[in-house]
Amino acid sequence: MSELIIGLGGILVNLIDVYIWIIIIAALLTWVNPDPNNPIVQILYRLTEPAYKLTRRYIPTVFNGIDLAPLIIVIALQVVMIVIQATLRSLFY
Repeated sequence: MSELIIGLGGILVNLIDVYIWIIIIAALLTWVNPDPNNPIVQILYRLTEPAYKLTRRYIPTVFNGIDLAPLIIVIALQVVMIVIQATLRSLFY
């Protein structure tokens, strides 16, 4: 049973890591002003906008014209990953 929980925790950590990269890529794309009709750009925006909206609802993220929502989300997800990994380590090792 412990192997199953460790495996699921590893999958969750990997999914969070992939989402972090999606947020980073979407944030970098805003600097180059890509074509909004591009399917890849639309997918990236659809994946990141819910997290941006949630963050912007509770935290003012625009400072001097720079949107810090991606940075806040990445830091929060890194903290979640560390907590998950530490919890799994303390439970089963």
